[in-house]
Amino acid sequence: MTKGIPLWLAIAALPFGTLAQAEEVRPGVLRTPDARFENLEDFPYAPNYLQAGDIRLHYLDEGPSDGETLLLIHGEPTWSYLFRKMIPVFTQAGYRVVAPDLVGFGRSDKFVDRDAYSYPMQIQYMLELVRALDLRNTTFFGQDWGGLIGLRVVAAEPSRFARVVVSNTGLPAASGIQAWVGYPLFKLAVWWEGALTFEELQAQLTFPRWVAYSYHVEDLPVGRLMSFLGGGEGVRAAYEAPFPDGRYKAAAQIMPYLVPSQLRENEAAWAVFERWDKPFLVAFTDSDVITRGGEQAFLARVPTAQNVVIRGAGHFVQEDAGRALAGLMVDFMQGKALPAEIESDDPDAEAPASQTPDA
Repeated sequence: MTKGIPLWLAIAALPFGTLAQAEEVRPGVLRTPDARFENLEDFPYAPNYLQAGDIRLHYLDEGPSDGETLLLIHGEPTWSYLFRKMIPVFTQAGYRVVAPDLVGFGRSDKFVDRDAYSYPMQIQYMLELVRALDLRNTTFFGQDWGGLIGLRVVAAEPSRFARVVVSNTGLPAASGIQAWVGYPLFKLAVWWEGALTFEELQAQLTFPRWVAYSYHVEDLPVGRLMSFLGGGEGVRAAYEAPFPDGRYKAAAQIMPYLVPSQLRENEAAWAVFERWDKPFLVAFTDSDVITRGGEQAFLARVPTAQNVVIRGAGHFVQEDAGRALAGLMVDFMQGKALPAEIESDDPDAEAPASQTPDA
């Protein structure tokens, strides 16, 4: 009893969040309840987990276990749900698909403290997964942060990878004085942009404004952002699922701010790709203002790079042209001749006006 009130009644009167202490698996680390991922549309895939030190990583593992493997790494603020349109194309063609959730996203554990996240930390966890699963003869695909992280994984373990496919991503690098001043100048630019409203971001979407918005906003509206950036209203619940409240969103809010934090280390990784003698496909979309022009670095620096443009798609190519991209990748893996361009497979997935080249 508490002051004459039955204990069960006192407990029932507590806010729901007070009862959810099991979400904190250790101090400062949260784990999204499984119930948040139930009954997601077009996502019948069973979870798989790897314990990497004190962090539990989630990954999808679909298709024949003895099939040639694809490693698909998502960007932010998404998770492996982003690949739901692509996975059936690959598995039906006889491939195995491994699609992890980065730390802080999806079903993987999440640090509460923004300072717990770093670019090297994300690379290290993905390396642990690749090594633990002993992936070999693998085709890597990365978009957004998936490329920034995954390309570093490939550079660290090139013998495990047979091919690389990149879309709407980059590997920002510099040497000399530019490597020293690049990140401080970037942080100054974010400070200069200051806080933005969602409507201001929507009216003029650029990479610096996106970084400033995600860094300063009190509670990042992940579902609303993904509805705007290509998924449509139907995906809102699925992209909100990993984040019951703002405590879970530290990674989603800080990762854009970390993009140019490894300029010197990325330059060293480029040395691997400048000697790359295996297939390398560059498949950027035509309507992404965030990474527009980023394909040129790959085409200039990777000797084997092939270029295919994806028409009618925005930043999240997996949403706008997932099936078409997966089909292109199957042809690429099978050594078939590739076209100069392909079209989005979803006529309703045209990029928002603010993402079009003329915006």
